[in-house]
Amino acid sequence: MQELDQMTKEERLERMRHSAAHIMAEAVCEMFPDARLGIGPPIDTGFYYDFELPRTLTLEDLPVIEEKMRERIESNVPFEPSQIGRDEARERFHDQPYKLDLIEGISDPTVGLYQQGEFVDLCQGPHVERTGQIRDFKLMSVAGAYWRGDEHNPMLQRVYGALFDSKEELEHYLERIEEAHRRDHRRLGRELDLFSFHEEFGPGLVYWHPKGGRVRTLIEDFWREEHLRGGYDIVYSPHIGKSTLWETSGHLDFYSENMYSPMDIDGQDYYVKPMNCPFHIQIYKNSLKSYRELPIRLAELGTVYRYERSGVLHGLLRVRGFTQDDAHIFCRPDQVKQEIERCVEFMRFYLGAFGFEKFHVYLSTRDTSGKYAGSLEDWGMATNVLRDVINEQGLPHDVDEGGAVFYGPKIDVKMVDTLGREWQCTTIQFDFNLPERFDVTYIGEDGRERRPYMVHRALLGSMERFFGVLLEHYAGAFPLWLAPVQAIVIPIADRHIDYAEKVAAELRSADLRVDIDARSERMQAKIRDAQLQKVPYMLVVGDREAEANAAAIRLRSGEDLKARPITEIIARMKEEVSQRV
Repeated sequence: MQELDQMTKEERLERMRHSAAHIMAEAVCEMFPDARLGIGPPIDTGFYYDFELPRTLTLEDLPVIEEKMRERIESNVPFEPSQIGRDEARERFHDQPYKLDLIEGISDPTVGLYQQGEFVDLCQGPHVERTGQIRDFKLMSVAGAYWRGDEHNPMLQRVYGALFDSKEELEHYLERIEEAHRRDHRRLGRELDLFSFHEEFGPGLVYWHPKGGRVRTLIEDFWREEHLRGGYDIVYSPHIGKSTLWETSGHLDFYSENMYSPMDIDGQDYYVKPMNCPFHIQIYKNSLKSYRELPIRLAELGTVYRYERSGVLHGLLRVRGFTQDDAHIFCRPDQVKQEIERCVEFMRFYLGAFGFEKFHVYLSTRDTSGKYAGSLEDWGMATNVLRDVINEQGLPHDVDEGGAVFYGPKIDVKMVDTLGREWQCTTIQFDFNLPERFDVTYIGEDGRERRPYMVHRALLGSMERFFGVLLEHYAGAFPLWLAPVQAIVIPIADRHIDYAEKVAAELRSADLRVDIDARSERMQAKIRDAQLQKVPYMLVVGDREAEANAAAIRLRSGEDLKARPITEIIARMKEEVSQRV
């Protein structure tokens, strides 16, 4: 125990989590003696183990497995390492095909084992000294997982567990998980009638309902307004392109596994687009450009289609058809830093308008061992510019040395939501490849053709993913400027419906989005339903309100603001909308 306590917290947790995975495997093998074992590594929040079992596990099985694990922890037996030859290992695990597969991938002459009690597993460790050193844990869920992540291999059952250094940390994590479930955008999408999926007609494709479409329109309108104000030109490009376009861009060579099969049109192969950039290049090249015309900033809300394996599809966060908020900037060398600064400042303003104030930046630099497009001079200049802008903006960041793709360095920006989770959003990516492939040029001041710098830039990543993140960030309670229904007028009795319609008409004339709940339900039931639908303002009207041309305000938080004149209510809501509170 002393040795474990002397470790850093990270080292201690990794050993405990790894050891807990072995204890779980032992417990599962007691329940299912014919279990075939996969792998069981530690992960950031705990551990998991993959099993092939005679039946499907349910959530009801998890407490049973937990209890058996606690019995083994109470026994406090040691974890004992050993090394055996490969042939002996094959004999030891002759009835475990996944372990045999792992053994075949080991190049060393010996194979590592760890044993606790009667249970032996293939492993190099490290582990805690004894089972009794395992601390607070809880089994969380069961999911499917292909062996080695390959869909052509058998599907195994993966049991996840959470393990932390203290009971308080575990409870805090479980509370966060519960809150994340409450905020799950898929659940909220159903409850608030925002969008749906119809697997029978195509998985990974989003159906936007009227309310969801209204919020998306508001986001897109704001996007267009700010891009036009920021000096971008908005363009539209085709959804399909001839194979020669994708051959020139290199997508058919390097990205074909993510593209859908071609369609034959007049004897030619056409592909639905996985990216917008080749089309933007054609728009740029449609006329000869002078150095005086640069920078040119082309922006598009362009819908693209990419083949994502069914196992990774996840609500709005991972889909097969999505709309990128794409932009491509073509600029001279002397304009590069200013353009990158503009991109970062635009990102901070735009995401800040949606309530995201915390960001984490990742700078990816050139892989020195592989091939790369462009010159070393280009890479050096671009990397230094990205680094300088990040530092000057005071953004916390990590450097991913060698993590850039072959065509240029980049920065990725992850926004931090209400629960402290990071979400990939903005990308600012240099591209030294496509300008070369498509021979993109401009006429320099000396009258010669020059190659512009090309920067890919996306603020949101995709409308679908951003909408899902935004929905979870606000738990469905959008700020007033984004709420699909900003107010609902609730008549107390049928005789108040005419006045309710008059109030709604006044709000609509002020460009506010309002509905009327004229159902023959009790007023309190209508208020409760409006709160469940996350409507910001509930305007209750009865005899007194009709006489005073007023409405009693109830907020979705439950706050009662009493009766106010309709003109005051409109002024209050308009001010709140303008502030994007």
